This record gives sequence, C-alpha cells and structure tokens, in this order.
Amino acid sequence: HAKWIKVMLEIPWRKPIASLNYLLSSHVWRQDHNGFSHQDPGFLDHVANKKAEIIRIYLPPDANCLLSVTDHCLRSRDYVNVIVCGKQPSPQWLSMDAAIRHCQQGIGIWEWASQHSSETPDVVMACCGDVPTQETLAAVDFLRQHLPELKIRVVNVIDLMKLQPPNRHPHGLSDQEFDRIFTSDRPIIFAYHGYPSLIHEFTYKRNGHVNFHVHGYNEEGTTTTPFDMVVRNELDRFHLVLNALHRLTAPTSQTEDIKRIINKKFEEHQAHIEKYGDDLPEIKNWKWHQAD
Repeated sequence: HAKWIKVMLEIPWRKPIASLNYLLSSHVWRQDHNGFSHQDPGFLDHVANKKAEIIRIYLPPDANCLLSVTDHCLRSRDYVNVIVCGKQPSPQWLSMDAAIRHCQQGIGIWEWASQHSSETPDVVMACCGDVPTQETLAAVDFLRQHLPELKIRVVNVIDLMKLQPPNRHPHGLSDQEFDRIFTSDRPIIFAYHGYPSLIHEFTYKRNGHVNFHVHGYNEEGTTTTPFDMVVRNELDRFHLVLNALHRLTAPTSQTEDIKRIINKKFEEHQAHIEKYGDDLPEIKNWKWHQAD
C-alpha cells in the first residue's frame, strides 16, 4: 500500500485518499494471556523502513494523547499512520488541552515531571510509549524520594520520527532543537516500547548519540504479569534507576543503599508473583506524587 501511495503522489490527476491507519492495542507489554504470539514489536521497525514521506508512527502516553493523535490521523490523507497504545487502564498524565499541544509538537520536555527543571540536568529520563512512560515516571518518582538534589529532565516522545534528522524524515528535529531537548553531553536513559536498536538507528548521527542508553524489548517474556514483563526486559522503573545511577557518578554509600533497596524489591516481586500470580500492590496501585 505504501508503494502505491508513493506512485500515486507522482501522478497529478490522482486525488488524495484517506490514510491507512493502524491501531496496535494488544501490545507486547501485556502478556497476561497472550504469550509468545504477541511478543514481537518489530512491526514498527518494518514500517520505519518505508518512504519517509508516507509513514508516520505515534506512541501516545495516555488516553487524551490517543484521542488527539487519532483525530489527526483520521483527518489525514495519503499516509500510513501507525498508533501504538494499549487498551488496559493506565494513568492520565495530561489534560486534553495539554495533550493536544504535546501531540502537535510530537516531543517535549515535561517540566511538571522534571526535578530542578530550570537547571541543566544531571540525567535525562526519556520515554516513548504508554508503558515506558509509566515506568519512567515511576523511576523519576523513586529518584526524587531518594536523591532529592538530583537534577532530572523528563522528555516524552509521541512522534517517533522526531528523533530522525530532518534530511531523513520531514518530521525530524533540527540538531539545535534536538540538543536543546536532550542535551549533547548528559546521560539519556531512554525507555522505548519496541526494540532498542531502532532508537540507536534514528539517533546515531546526532550530537551526543553515545549518551543514549536505551531500554526496550529484548526478546524476554512469557505469559506473566505486566510488571514481570518489563522486569524481564529491564524496562521497569528499578532497572531505569540503576542505569541512571550507573551513568551519573562513582558509587557512594547513598547509591549503594539504593541498590540494596532495589535488589530487595526484585526479590519481593519474584516471591509475590510466584505465590499469587499477580503484581505487588505497591506496583499495581502506584500513583505519581506531585512535587511540593
């Protein structure tokens, strides 16, 4: 279909047609029942290789962003749009007005979720996808409680093509704007919905691309609990925290204490799911704590 659209755009008398819209809702991070048949987010990699003028990939972090993105895609013409968003209950991060603005930009710094946001960050916590966004914000919440002096910038990506240079995709950010958002010299812990290699591919020509440390799907999983899926692939809040600590400084007594706390959490998690077949209440019922 993408090839037909490419040819059609070269024929003057061809009229625009409605875009082909994919909504992927049974995604890799919910494997309560599906199992191996649903554990392959590689469709995004396949679509990303099509002509840049035709394909668009969106990963809204919440329901309001999903509504805004869907409205945009249904109104569009001559594209192949892919929207990835689960159908399970999940947190609502943005108001409708804020969601519309965020979707129009396609990427942005979430000042409300960042810590010491007016200062140059010590670490950038980036996310793309509904589950990665929740785990990233849970990681930031954990870091704020244990390291309140740490300067954290939270970046959320909806339009995946924003990561590419503008000469690779019309939605791509300029190098100047990319550096403004991600910095060029700070560690970036990037939580992504699919295979990490796609993020590395999109950013390999960017300044500071060596600072990107991407967590995503690594072919680990089975029919298991939602949190266990992210733990198995090291996309969970605790692995994100551990990576941030690893990239920041040499070990201190404080960071070693945090590591011990996290290792204890992993033990509790494993024991609980083996006994009850469900995630820990503190994981299932986690809520974002707004800073004072």
